[in-house]
Amino acid sequence: MTDIQITRRPFGGRPVAEVVAELTAEIRELYTSDQVPWVIGYSGGKDSTAVLQLVWLALNGLAPEERTKPVHVISTDTLVENPVVATWVSASLKVMTDSAQASGLPIFPHRLTPTVEDTFWVNLIGKGYPAPRPKFRWCTERLKIKPSNAFIRSVVRDHGEAILVLGIRKAESSVRASVMAKHARRRVRDRLSPNGSLPNSLVYSPIEDWTNDEVWMFLMQVANPWGYRNKDLLTMYQGASTDGECPLVVDSTTPSCGDSRFGCWTCTLVDKDKSMSAMIQNDDEKEWMLPLLELRNALDMRDDEGFRDDRVLRDWRRMNGRVQLMERKSTGELEMIHGPYTQQSREEWLRKLLGAQAHIRENGPEGMGALELVSLDELHEIRRIWVFEKHEIEDSLPHIYAEVTGGQFPGKPLDEHLVLSADDVDTLRQLCDGDELRFEMTRSLLAVEQKFRTRSRRSGLFEELEKVVRHGFYDGRDDAGQRARAYKEVADVARGYRPMHEAPATGHMTVDDQAATGAGLSPLFEADEAEQQLEGTHASS
Repeated sequence: MTDIQITRRPFGGRPVAEVVAELTAEIRELYTSDQVPWVIGYSGGKDSTAVLQLVWLALNGLAPEERTKPVHVISTDTLVENPVVATWVSASLKVMTDSAQASGLPIFPHRLTPTVEDTFWVNLIGKGYPAPRPKFRWCTERLKIKPSNAFIRSVVRDHGEAILVLGIRKAESSVRASVMAKHARRRVRDRLSPNGSLPNSLVYSPIEDWTNDEVWMFLMQVANPWGYRNKDLLTMYQGASTDGECPLVVDSTTPSCGDSRFGCWTCTLVDKDKSMSAMIQNDDEKEWMLPLLELRNALDMRDDEGFRDDRVLRDWRRMNGRVQLMERKSTGELEMIHGPYTQQSREEWLRKLLGAQAHIRENGPEGMGALELVSLDELHEIRRIWVFEKHEIEDSLPHIYAEVTGGQFPGKPLDEHLVLSADDVDTLRQLCDGDELRFEMTRSLLAVEQKFRTRSRRSGLFEELEKVVRHGFYDGRDDAGQRARAYKEVADVARGYRPMHEAPATGHMTVDDQAATGAGLSPLFEADEAEQQLEGTHASS
């Protein structure tokens, strides 16, 4: 028996011009029905380009006196976007701004970025957060959601409401279709759905029923109104498809370039960066991007069986210094959950990042000579975290910068009382006789003492010193594990033990807990908690 496949004709066989005329009329009706400002999400991809193009065409069809409210176009640059796409979007925003002003349209583009404290490299290299994983997705909130939500909230604060115009489509995924259907049932006005996360904001999705191929047909047949070439966008998608093809009308077995996706070049939430790999594969002139792909793959460290495993790069203590045991669900065995990247790992990531930046500046195409994979503001913040929060007072960042780039780090000198010279560090290491834990603890104690030395009031000094001692008093990793297990045995007696797979779920999970859960582990026990219970048992007895 032969299967019969029925292919949907784009727009049901209707002419593109007819569909566009109908949709732009709807957009004009919604735009003129109130004074609520619009915010269009623009990534530079096909869907957001199609939506912005429709709105632009609709506003062009209004008389000047009817264009009474602003349309903000926001593009969130995570600062780790694919450089080709980032360059494309930046140039598009510039052309867009000039064209809107020349046409008298109330369209205002904005490039949004995360705060320096929230950037990818400050969190990974500065604080030591492990590379993101599907169940440890610390990046999305910081890099994408917070900047855009902050802007939208400012619009709501100034005007009371905002309407978000987005290029979301049901055909993107079954999950997206389900969510959109749920919101559609709660629509308060025709075509406007409530926003689940932002109060006083509504969502308008004009191309929600379009397919990938309908989007491309529209972009190829209707000229870009702000003067950017949609065919260049098509070429970029073609380059990001592994087969180099990008058909516009296909059957269910034909790959469509509409499935190509661009995003952060550092992304480890997927198994492979297919778009960047395809760009390098399809275009010899894109070989300059190879160091980015290599660094991304290094971040996505895996074991011989292909599973993510970067424990060798991470501290066996949590970010706050605690030792935590975890129960592996598959075997029931107890393991120590690893925390942030070690100092050595963070310094090596910085070397690789600066090396990739130097390579691209030297070997990349025109326009990449001043590329910043990591900004000076980020380097300053990483340096501050290393010296003042992690007590790495040898201040190694300027030396690494000079070592890799051959130039002097353009940063201001730190407080000389908080920094050890290279000779001092060597002397301290010799005194510690190769004991890295003793070296770290002594260095941190010196840092705390020096920080409080010039203060008129030294409130909190002893608490800081105790925190340092608790972080590093162990004889080593094995000693820490044995202590945690001993404390656990006492706690089991005090509270009754129940395996985690039988215990009810707890409500709060830290960053490290999320990482553990993603690795197939269950939070079981913290040594500090057991120590407190042990002290209480002794006191009561």
